[in-house]
Amino acid sequence: MICRKQESLLPPDLLQVLLPSVAAAEDGLARLDERVLRSPVGEGFAERSHFFDAAGALWVAGELVHVEDLVLHDAHMDSRAPSHELTIAHSVLRTRRRIWTGEPAWALGVSGLATLTATIGEGEGTAQVSKSPAIVVKTDDEDGDEDGPLAAEMAEIDALLARSQKLIDIHTGKVPAVETAAIRAKRNDDPLGLLGDEEWDEEQRLAEWRGVLPLADSLPPVLGAVILFEAWDRIEPLRRQHWLGGLLVASYLRARGKVASHLFSFYGGLKLVRHERRRARDRATRLQAFLEAMHLGAAAGLKEIDRLSLARTQMELRYRGRRSNSSLPDLADFILSRPMVSAAMIARHLRITPRGALNLVNEIGIREITGRGRYRAWGII
Repeated sequence: MICRKQESLLPPDLLQVLLPSVAAAEDGLARLDERVLRSPVGEGFAERSHFFDAAGALWVAGELVHVEDLVLHDAHMDSRAPSHELTIAHSVLRTRRRIWTGEPAWALGVSGLATLTATIGEGEGTAQVSKSPAIVVKTDDEDGDEDGPLAAEMAEIDALLARSQKLIDIHTGKVPAVETAAIRAKRNDDPLGLLGDEEWDEEQRLAEWRGVLPLADSLPPVLGAVILFEAWDRIEPLRRQHWLGGLLVASYLRARGKVASHLFSFYGGLKLVRHERRRARDRATRLQAFLEAMHLGAAAGLKEIDRLSLARTQMELRYRGRRSNSSLPDLADFILSRPMVSAAMIARHLRITPRGALNLVNEIGIREITGRGRYRAWGII
């Protein structure tokens, strides 16, 4: 296979063209990071970003997923059967949370990529993970009670560790070629290996993409991030998880210390750039489009912080002077962390009755969101 690493080198004339866009993106991200770090609504903003970025990832791929449906699906309160696109969006959501809870550079390493590619696929949902018979792992020296209250959770952890170690061994060349081919065939939903594309080696493509990291590290953080995203878009390491590239870009910005306060919503900014520029044949146009996505995403984030701060101030006026054990402050924090909330979600989060949740909603004074007859919810509009 022809090595494509040389295509990622930046000629001086191209670098000169990109400098204004790099400066604008660097400034925007720095302002957003500082604002989120110091804002009292920073944690809520970070959590809300997971939902909007997941929906943005599907938007960039040409699919429409409503954020409201994603919130309900994440809370296991779907008002209708989830679509295939909604399931993928939930995978993106869970992946963002997993990356955020890990170390800043974890997702970019071999073990991090192995874990993400082994455990999170298009068709996986949270409810199905703990029930799938494929994740039940038993050993000869297992002494625990397989019917115990934590049996399913322990089986899931064992399966995760086993599958991650298997992929790490593949990356490091410790797995025989025959077994590697069998694993690849299983990923392609082709147990016999008859329909799989032998030329599409995901392990090799991932290794090739990681080979671009040294070049990215020698550049400013923002420019290095767009180089990585362009390389991901060009190499296409994963056919079924192409959306992972944008999440790795956010992880890279965090690892370089550019956006440390939260996981940046790269797809939220990318959806604001026209498709013709994102997919342009000219490399300079594509790179400028990715840089513009960061700048626009940062600007949108600053506006969202302003909006949430105003909403928080208005809610504080409602419960100022209340007794110390009032549930209204906790409700306000929960509202700020979700694009919308339903009475059932509030009741479960605060451990109160649905009737009590409705009373609190009326007291805190947020607007109702119509659900086209499918649900009743409230949120910050």
